[in-house]
Amino acid sequence: MNLLADGDTSTTRTWTIALFLVFVAATLAITVWAGRRTKGASDFYAGGRSFSGFQNGMAIGGDYMSAASFLGIAGMIALNGYDGFLYSIGFLVAWLVALLLVAELLRNSGKYTMADVLAFRMRQRPVRTAASVSTVTVSIFYLLAQMVGAGALVALLLGIKADHTFLGMDADTAKIATIVLVGALMITYVVIGGMKGTTYVQIIKAVLLLVGAALMTVLVLAWFKFNLSDLLHAATTKSGKGPAFLEPGLKYGKEVPGDAWQTMVNKLDLLSLGLALVLGTAGLPHILIRFYTVPNAKTARKSVLWAIGIIGVFYLMTLALGFGAAALVNRPEMFDPDKGAGNVAAPLLARVLGSHFFGGDLGGAILLAVIAAVAFATILAVVAGLTLASSSSLAHDLYANVFRRGKTSDKEEVVVARWAAVVIGIVAIVLAIFAQRLNVAFLVGLAFAVAASGNLPAILYSLFWKRFNTSGAVWAIYGGLGSAVLLLVFSPVVSGTENALFPGAHFNLFPLTNPGLVSIPLGFIFGWLGTLIGRDKADPEKYAELEVRSLTGIGAH
Repeated sequence: MNLLADGDTSTTRTWTIALFLVFVAATLAITVWAGRRTKGASDFYAGGRSFSGFQNGMAIGGDYMSAASFLGIAGMIALNGYDGFLYSIGFLVAWLVALLLVAELLRNSGKYTMADVLAFRMRQRPVRTAASVSTVTVSIFYLLAQMVGAGALVALLLGIKADHTFLGMDADTAKIATIVLVGALMITYVVIGGMKGTTYVQIIKAVLLLVGAALMTVLVLAWFKFNLSDLLHAATTKSGKGPAFLEPGLKYGKEVPGDAWQTMVNKLDLLSLGLALVLGTAGLPHILIRFYTVPNAKTARKSVLWAIGIIGVFYLMTLALGFGAAALVNRPEMFDPDKGAGNVAAPLLARVLGSHFFGGDLGGAILLAVIAAVAFATILAVVAGLTLASSSSLAHDLYANVFRRGKTSDKEEVVVARWAAVVIGIVAIVLAIFAQRLNVAFLVGLAFAVAASGNLPAILYSLFWKRFNTSGAVWAIYGGLGSAVLLLVFSPVVSGTENALFPGAHFNLFPLTNPGLVSIPLGFIFGWLGTLIGRDKADPEKYAELEVRSLTGIGAH
């Protein structure tokens, strides 16, 4: 079913495009302003380490609250009730891992990228190469998920039907045009503004997202006269699931009567998903580089605390959005055949709320356009952060320290980083165009699985294990990366089920849809095994220096 009724399609198009252009114009102006103040590598990679805890916390929130959070989680709650909120819980709890084990230590130990910490007491070339491969892999899959989502979303929001066109474009052409536009803008943000420009874009986007979600939350609660019991009762009744809608087991960990094996698989899948969500955040490259944008470890810790508060409030609001959509939106409309069930629940809810509170179809079209513009802003900001993380790793790790062995100037490194951003952007655009039919959840799940399986074991071993060596770091990253990818290839996500990438094929030898339960321990095992059988020995003096720097900040950049 089409997202927009024929009567309000034109109005929504006009408002959506106008608001989107206003956001783009404002952020481009800020990017140019920031670009003029970007003088060297420190400014380009780390924003001159000049951001306060609150500013960086807002930027982290902007990086983290992606379109998957805003659209996906609201849709999952609307369709699956209690179980849909598990993603919010997992994403939020993950920040405790980042706060307690990573943020402060990473800020003290590194300079610009994750590999700075990993390579501190190791041989530079193999470790930085492995870290760069992992960073680009995680970032590319995240980029694909966001850009494919943008392409699918635009056709819905502009009301382009199978037999209609917009500016001479059918739905497929409009999706490709949107992917190209998003890619071009993210390249511009990174090439011109660097970390300073990208950070300010993230802050603006975080404010817009919080305001938009807060407005919808208040309207949902006002609809039910701020009575949560009435809201939950209406959502439960409309869901068609009865009391099970507010109980665990509707989607995850489902018990199958008479099938003990499938019941066990379902419960293990739930555990695997939770493990990947909780541990994946602390290994995401575009999140890790944010800790370098503040002047010291204390501010890094404060920025994470601000981020936890901001993200926590946002995820609480997704409860109202999800249950509000379940109560107020026609359930069949949420099963959009293009993007997957539930992803248009929040925009649909905006239309219903606008029509009720702001004067009929026109009010609905305007609020829908506002939320659509916020969704576009969310996608743009996240892809800019991902592109910056990838280009920084390619320039700083691969080019400067592997190919040139550290014999480069800051100016040369920044030039390479800008060209790397262009190349990554073009690759992401091309892949996203061909990946439009891929399952977006598969792409995001792969990014989290790789981050938790490869990056996190290497980071924790580097910081806390004295014996850890170069072989262990390389084995941990490649072992975790390889096992996560291999298990996903042979999982039901790729083949053997109705919603798989290749539903007609049957090579789903691995029963779980999320590989985290197996691939994350394998990442730690590979790191341990590589350390034991590797010929290179750890440098105790370097470890002592890293330990002092990470805990005290002495010698930190």
